[in-house]
Amino acid sequence: MAKTEKGAAINRLQSTARLVRTALAARLLDHGFYAGQDQIMLALAREDGQTPGKLASRLGVRPPTITKTINRLQAQDFLFKRPSDNDARQANIFLTEAGRDAIKAIEKAVRKTQKMALKGLDKKEQKAFLKMLARIEDNLSGTERLSDPERTEPAEEAGEAL
Repeated sequence: MAKTEKGAAINRLQSTARLVRTALAARLLDHGFYAGQDQIMLALAREDGQTPGKLASRLGVRPPTITKTINRLQAQDFLFKRPSDNDARQANIFLTEAGRDAIKAIEKAVRKTQKMALKGLDKKEQKAFLKMLARIEDNLSGTERLSDPERTEPAEEAGEAL
C-alpha cells in the first residue's frame, strides 16, 4: 500500500468543500442569493418562525453573522421579523411569500450542484460516501449515531450532504 501524504485527507476534504461552495454560490447568485443565505432560508423552510439565536445555533455560526444576513434577506423581501408573543426582547423570523417561492430555486441549485459533484458515482458509492462523511462529521462534532447506523444525515439535523 502506498504511503499517503500527511494531511492529504484533510487537504482533499477542504479543497472539495471549497469547490462545492463555489459551484453552489455561482448557481445561487443567479437567484439573488449570496453564500450562507441559502442555509438560513432552508432552515426556515424546515421550521419557520425561529429566533436569530436558534438559527445561529442550528447553523453553527455566531449571532452577529445571522443578524447581518437576516437583515440583508429582509431587505431583499425574502424574510420578515415579528416580535415574539412570549418575550418582547425576542423576534421570530419568517419567510415571506417571495421567500417561500425562492426555496424551490435554492433546492434546485443544491440538487444540480450535488448531481455535478457526484457524477460518475453509482448509488452504492454515493451511499458509502454519505456514510463516510457522516462518520467524519460525527468524529469532529463529538456526536454519535446511536439510533440508526444506516442514517446518512448529520446527527443533529438532517440536511443536504453537498
